[in-house]
Amino acid sequence: MPRHGWTAAIAFLLAAFSVAASAQGNYEIQVYGAETVAPKSLMVEVHSNFTPTGQKYIIDGVRPTNHQEHETLELTAGINDWAEVGFYVFTSEQAGYGISWVGDHIRPRVRAPEKWHWPVGVSISTEFGYQRAVYSPDTWTWEIRPIIDKTAGRWYFAFNPALEKSFNGPSTNSGYSFAPGVKVGYDFSKKINAGLEYYADYGQLWHFDSLHDQSQQIFAVTDLNLSPEWEINFGVGVGPTAGTDHLIVKGIVGRRFNWGGKKEAK
Repeated sequence: MPRHGWTAAIAFLLAAFSVAASAQGNYEIQVYGAETVAPKSLMVEVHSNFTPTGQKYIIDGVRPTNHQEHETLELTAGINDWAEVGFYVFTSEQAGYGISWVGDHIRPRVRAPEKWHWPVGVSISTEFGYQRAVYSPDTWTWEIRPIIDKTAGRWYFAFNPALEKSFNGPSTNSGYSFAPGVKVGYDFSKKINAGLEYYADYGQLWHFDSLHDQSQQIFAVTDLNLSPEWEINFGVGVGPTAGTDHLIVKGIVGRRFNWGGKKEAK
């Protein structure tokens, strides 16, 4: 690998970590790319996340995360060549609690059209929804997520500097929190991309929590580009801070269904 390629990757990671609110609640652990689902297409994804080592006790009425299995169904429909809308159904399975519905979110998103010929991909999503209080003390929340990505040779970079706001729960009066996500991947072949994903919740914007209370997760991940119709991502993540589940295993399997629109490029 040319020296400048490694230098660019390391510089990107350091910059993102230095500027890098909740890392998607461990239900949908994903760094978004800027591309939207093509019109006349539906993306069906299943997010599976298991926590081998997490919080073992009930805290403020919230169930422990240790040995929780999360299954999330995500349906995303393309509206036109620059807009989509997604819908989530969150579920949890755990010994002693059984299988439970956790909540639902809706997520519209728009992007800069390809005809603008911007040097980087840019889109913005906004997500609003409900989650039960036994899984999240903040039951109604809103997120706005700018998305910037770039492919440079075999390298892929994405940055999601999200802002989150609670409308019901203990964080209602806390303002906006800063919840960034970062992805750096490298194409080892035409079908295999591997790299790192980083998620954080630093707390209230302009007044971050102490490092002890922050949520930070680093995942080693692999993306399999087996077909334009399929999306497969899996990884293992560690949480180095006390406010984070210490070990999580995640997987995403997605299938595109097209009924006459332009197929998405991979």
